[in-house]
Amino acid sequence: MGSTPPSYKGHRYPAEVISHCVWLYFRFPLSFREVEELMFQRGVLVSYETIRRWCAKFGQVYANGLRRRRPRPGDKWHLDEVFIKVSGELKYLWRAVGAGGNVLDILVQSRRDKAAARRFFRRLMKKTRAVPRVVVTDKLRSYGAAHRQVMPSVEHRCPKGLNNRAENSHQPTRQRERAMKGFRSVGGAQRFLAAFSGISPHFRPHRHLMTASNYRTEMTIRFAIWDQITGAANLPTTA
Repeated sequence: MGSTPPSYKGHRYPAEVISHCVWLYFRFPLSFREVEELMFQRGVLVSYETIRRWCAKFGQVYANGLRRRRPRPGDKWHLDEVFIKVSGELKYLWRAVGAGGNVLDILVQSRRDKAAARRFFRRLMKKTRAVPRVVVTDKLRSYGAAHRQVMPSVEHRCPKGLNNRAENSHQPTRQRERAMKGFRSVGGAQRFLAAFSGISPHFRPHRHLMTASNYRTEMTIRFAIWDQITGAANLPTTA
């Protein structure tokens, strides 16, 4: 499915510079100042505050464009929740992952009770516009209670070890959380992780299952999609 690149009207820098800064920040555990330094090494003078504004403005737009390019989620969803620290307080990051490993949705909440699970189920179905055949979770009882209310016709599985797909998808988030030294607000965590979960997996194919040549070919395709999504492919290269 195609998508229209975002408008860069009013921005002094071209799309290729803006999209590259956003890619660096969401792909690697870098601070805005570190991205500024990398761009300076390439001869591009841009402040870390400008990079921060670009990430806030275009990060989610790029993530949405990438999601529209992905196939519809399969009929088997993996759900999991993990605690994160927000301003020193314990919060929970709820995540749903499709059979192919793509993140379907995330939601930061203060609790992991039945109401929180029900809210996440409803949000997930609304966003994907689909109902799965099977949901796989851990043994948290909140899932079972919410499942019986929201999607009683869907098969629910929760045997030990079956939900490794969702649990493993938290690893890049943990890496970023450590690099950022935690999150300052629930809204900030939600905004960053929503964009991060859409952009970062795009550049993380299952490399251990590929030969070197196949990996390079796959990454070439993914970078081409990124350029189309961001509009960088439509602009001439600047020095």
